Amino acid sequence: MKRISPAIALAACFALTLSGCGSDDPTGAKGVGGSGQQKNVLQGIGSSAQKSAMDAWIAGFEKKQSTTSVQYSPDGSGAGVKQFLAGAAKFAGSDKYLDDDQAAKANSVCGPDGAYEFPVYISPIAVAFNLPGIKHLNFAPSTIAEIFSGKISAWDDPAIKADNPNAKLPSTKITAVHRSDDSGTTNNFTDYLHQTAPKAWPDEAAETFPHKGEAASGTTGVVQTVQGAEGAIGYIDASAVGKDLGTAKIKVGSNFTAMTSEGAATVVGESKQTAGRGKHDLAIDLNRTTTTKGAYPLVLVSYHLVCSSYKDEKTVDAVKAWEKYVVSSAAQQAAEENAGSAAIPQSVSDKAVRAIDSITVKK
Repeated sequence: MKRISPAIALAACFALTLSGCGSDDPTGAKGVGGSGQQKNVLQGIGSSAQKSAMDAWIAGFEKKQSTTSVQYSPDGSGAGVKQFLAGAAKFAGSDKYLDDDQAAKANSVCGPDGAYEFPVYISPIAVAFNLPGIKHLNFAPSTIAEIFSGKISAWDDPAIKADNPNAKLPSTKITAVHRSDDSGTTNNFTDYLHQTAPKAWPDEAAETFPHKGEAASGTTGVVQTVQGAEGAIGYIDASAVGKDLGTAKIKVGSNFTAMTSEGAATVVGESKQTAGRGKHDLAIDLNRTTTTKGAYPLVLVSYHLVCSSYKDEKTVDAVKAWEKYVVSSAAQQAAEENAGSAAIPQSVSDKAVRAIDSITVKK
C-alpha cells in the first residue's frame, strides 16, 4: 500500500527567487538575503533513511548562508524518484540509483544530459528485533532470508539455534515487518539477500517487498511496529534503531560481524562504479559477497538526484550551493554525529563536486 506524497501540496513552494548579490560563503551561494527579502525555498523529497543526516545538513547549510531554506519530505525513495521525474522537486534522495528507464525519463525533465546522481549517505541496515532480555543474535544470510520469506516462523527454529547455540531462545512467534511503501531500503535489503543467499531468496532486488508479512510505512513505521510487538523483527536504517531493540550480527565469510559505519564504508570501498552510465553518474554496484574481516555488506548507499540543467541561474546557484555543502567534509561529519553514518570517501566527494559544478541553465 503506497502513501500519497505531501509533495504535491507543497509544489507551490518549489519556485526559487534567489538574489544575485556576491558572497564569500564557502557553500558557493552567490547571494545574501537583505532586509525585506523573502527567503527562498529549495524542496527535496525521498529517502526516509536520510532523515537524521538531512536534519543535520539543513541546519548546517542554513547557518552558512541566508538566501535559501531547504525543505525535505522523507516520503521514501520511490516517492522521491517519482516526484523528481515529474518535475515536482529540485532534488531527490534515493537509496537506489536510477534504472535505465528512469534515467532515460530524466532527460525530459532535466535536459539532454539527464539527471546526475551521487552518493551522499552510507549506512548499515540493521536487522533489529524485539525479544525481551536478548540484545544480540547471530544470523547467517539464509536464516534472515527464511525469516522474512515466512519459512521460519518461531524464534526457537533449528536454523536460529544453529546460529546461536548458547542463546536461550523462546518459542515466541516471529512477526517479520517489512516496508509497505516502495523503498530503497527494501531494495538494498532484498539485494543483499539475493546476492548472499540466492537459494533461500531467489527474488531479485526490488523496491516493493515480494513476500507477505506485517507491513509498515516508512522507516519510522517499521521501528514503531517492531517496538510494539514482542517477537517482531524488521530491517531498519541503523540511524533509526534506537536503544530499545536488539540487533543482529550477520555472517560474513566464517565470522559473524556487527554492524558498524566502518564496516559499511569498507564494503563501499571494495565496490565498483556501475558500468555504462554517464560521465557524472556515480552509481555504485555494491559487493555484497565480500569476505573481508569487519566488512558489513548489509549496507545502504543513498544518493541525491539533481538535474544537469535547470530553468534559470538562480535555481542552478541554489542547487549547487546546497549539494556542494552536502558532500563537504563538514556536512559528512555532521551526518556521522547525528545519524551514525559513514562519510563518503574523498574521491567520491571530489567526483560529486565536479558533477555539481557542471550543472547549467537550460538552453
